[in-house]
Amino acid sequence: MENGPNTNTDEYLRIYAQMARIRTFEDNANQLYLSAKMPGLTHMYSGQEAVAVGICEALRTTDKVTSTHRGHGHCVAKGANFKEMFCELLGKEEGYCRGKGGSMHIADQSNGNLGANAIVGGSMGIATGAAFSAKLLGTDDVTVCFFGDGATAQGLLYEVMNMAALWKLPVIYACENNGYSEYTKTAEIAAGSITARAEAFGIEAHTVDGQDVLAVNALSERLVARARRGEGPFFIELMTYRYHGHHVGDINREYYRTKDEEKHWRDDRDPITLFARHLMSEGIATAEDLDAIRAGIKDEASAAVAYALAAKYPDVSEVDMHVYAA
Repeated sequence: MENGPNTNTDEYLRIYAQMARIRTFEDNANQLYLSAKMPGLTHMYSGQEAVAVGICEALRTTDKVTSTHRGHGHCVAKGANFKEMFCELLGKEEGYCRGKGGSMHIADQSNGNLGANAIVGGSMGIATGAAFSAKLLGTDDVTVCFFGDGATAQGLLYEVMNMAALWKLPVIYACENNGYSEYTKTAEIAAGSITARAEAFGIEAHTVDGQDVLAVNALSERLVARARRGEGPFFIELMTYRYHGHHVGDINREYYRTKDEEKHWRDDRDPITLFARHLMSEGIATAEDLDAIRAGIKDEASAAVAYALAAKYPDVSEVDMHVYAA
């Protein structure tokens, strides 16, 4: 595991806790679906925690991110609270979008999260627009656009990368390559190199192990600092893996990936386990310390779920509020 930009104990324990928070949130969200308490579907982020945390730990609150249908991890990593997130999943009025966004449209603008998007690649224009806004306003805020490997088939990506390169916008395009576009292997939907797509526009591109949170964070720290100085845009391909199916209803996955493959990634490449081993080997934390962190997060999540289940739904009078008409 690569050494990060600093070896501050508190910072490393925060990174561990943030990854554990994402995993715990997803475990609870999955149970809400399986117990028929959550309306609609959700898309688990479990296995990709090092990407969201490694990048978001390099950002300020005022920096922006745009997210995807698999977006809970980005939301947590950018500072969201469990209570408001679970309320949103359950359609309650105390949710971040007053229960109207649900799993795939959570937005938390107080922490710079401009929102998840159910449309594949749908946030690419939003992210690039946010970066353009920062440049026009003269701030040094940076925007990170998260998207999956499947979204590289969307023409919008090439339009916005062209503009970002021409205008030197402070945006980082973060492609989470988890090996699959829904039920199809990435190699079968993406010809050639993914990073070459950005390089064709003169954008500096990097590939990093998305299971190594310190490697992700170290690269992100460097690129974010450079983007603040006007040296952007940048592109990162993060090699990662989703443990669950495309969505919570995708239970039988053997027709498109093997159990041995899933076992390898869970047993040998789990980002939380890898970082835990690093913390213990470096004497930063003991197994008991890490157990205590996870136990505290589990209790927090349980309380948040109970609160959200008991919370009230928005009044029917709100049905046409907070929406836009053409």
